[in-house]
Amino acid sequence: MTLAGRVGLEIELMAPRGASRQTLAEAIASAHEGSVSRIFYPQSEHSQIVGTPVLENLTLGFEVRDAQHRAIVWCVDDLTLQADCDRARPPQPGWYRIVGDDIRFMQIIGRLTDANLPLAEVLQPVAKTLGLELQQGPQGMVKLADDLGPPIAIATTLPGERERPCELITPPLTYAQLPQLEAYLEVARRLNFYAPVEGATHLHFDAAPLCSAPAMRNLVNLLWAYGPTLKWLLGSNPHCQRLGLWPPELLTLVREPGWGNLPWDQAREQLKAIPLTKYCDFNLKNIVYSLRHKHTFEVRILPVHLTLPPLLEAIDLMADLVNRALDPAPVLPHEPWPVGADSVNALRHELPLSQGMLRRDRALPKPT
Repeated sequence: MTLAGRVGLEIELMAPRGASRQTLAEAIASAHEGSVSRIFYPQSEHSQIVGTPVLENLTLGFEVRDAQHRAIVWCVDDLTLQADCDRARPPQPGWYRIVGDDIRFMQIIGRLTDANLPLAEVLQPVAKTLGLELQQGPQGMVKLADDLGPPIAIATTLPGERERPCELITPPLTYAQLPQLEAYLEVARRLNFYAPVEGATHLHFDAAPLCSAPAMRNLVNLLWAYGPTLKWLLGSNPHCQRLGLWPPELLTLVREPGWGNLPWDQAREQLKAIPLTKYCDFNLKNIVYSLRHKHTFEVRILPVHLTLPPLLEAIDLMADLVNRALDPAPVLPHEPWPVGADSVNALRHELPLSQGMLRRDRALPKPT
């Protein structure tokens, strides 16, 4: 398969009790004669605080570099992974998070402080910069606040077992580099890491080739028509969180007469008027908003695999779909196919290079 650019992976894992994502990071670093750095990794979660729908988090993660000091993998938290963790267990010493309600403040805090500092001191560099005094709270909590409103940020211990979730993130990889994944997964298997209840794998394809109105229209038409079939083929985890369909306005827009002829700048501005979210089966928001560090087309429907072959098979299938979207031949609109022989045959016609997965000996769902 030829990739249009590179692909990065995010594989959600769970450490066995008594281990953590730091355990996996250090083992991978050891296998590559490399090093580990403790870092902050941003996460968002729904809030139960009135007037604050989303809480922003800086959680503890670990960057692994090889013997040549190249970043090869990150082991970070994922707040969607909850079912495997016992919140009643005591937090591990030295593990904490920083919480706030403004993503820009949190980005600044992440740059001003150091994840290696202990909880009691981690907000001190920020307080010094802002000319503020830290406030001590219960159970070691530390607040950074002024006189104008709610706290700017709070550093606090973790709920029980939050050190166990481990999202294994790779840098963008060429197709020839993908076999490197097996070395990381072999370490995870040896340490008894496993697929979490809500676990998923996310693929991030380079968005640059898709930045045209015809390619976006083709991509939307393909994924809308074959989304249910792709989820069945790939074995999507029914317990996975933060999946779902696009807003209906997206379909209406890309199917307007002449929309596919627009220059990308104009098409992109129209797409920005639609309430896109990353929390869906196929994330287009990163394409439209050209995020500096994540300008990608994200596929979020894969289950967790701890071996390389099914990952390569899934990447092949989705890369074939991306290549079809880049083909100048238009993909005609079609309502979502019910999963069955007809949908697989139609997809086989659209993606002739993906015959291996599309001919797999697997029972189709019975019509309802």
